[in-house]
Amino acid sequence: MLKHIVCGAAAGLAALAISGLLPASTVRAQQLDQILRGYEIAANQGIPLNLKRKDWFSVGLGSYLVNTTGCNDCHTHPNWAPGGNPYVLGQPEQINTAQYLSGGRQFTTPAGMFTSANITPDKNDLPAGLTLQGFLEVMHTGHDPRDPPGDLLQVMSWPLYRWKTDSDLIAIYAYLQAIPSLPDNPNPGP
Repeated sequence: MLKHIVCGAAAGLAALAISGLLPASTVRAQQLDQILRGYEIAANQGIPLNLKRKDWFSVGLGSYLVNTTGCNDCHTHPNWAPGGNPYVLGQPEQINTAQYLSGGRQFTTPAGMFTSANITPDKNDLPAGLTLQGFLEVMHTGHDPRDPPGDLLQVMSWPLYRWKTDSDLIAIYAYLQAIPSLPDNPNPGP
């Protein structure tokens, strides 16, 4: 069903873009491709999205950015559903939707052991419990505003994300608000 919705939405967006009803400043052709691909990825992986009162364009672009930059690699443990590890010959890719972005991957560093955060929305619809401003601070500086001054995220690849535009980071935040809220991963591991 979701695949049909995505296909219908894609056709509708394409028609709007071609007709000129979507101003070029709103959605560029490349960005439209990324938005549609974002919805395609979510549909193919079985990730339900709550689009009620959400910016459809931002959620689609956010899905594209999250799912093509490897957020799942660190924020989901294990990454793949049983039988869905594409690195094993003959297995089709299927992410672990039961733990999708709920954290739990553990990292051992010289500074100690760290466990990736649950970045699904909390009961207040805040991804990782962060306001948009807090999320932007984390992504641009590596500092979680809830931590003491001077503390930096030790494993998060924030030095790469700090170069993302605010528009891209806002799209990521919108996507994270649209995915299912999950409790912290009950079985953390490496």
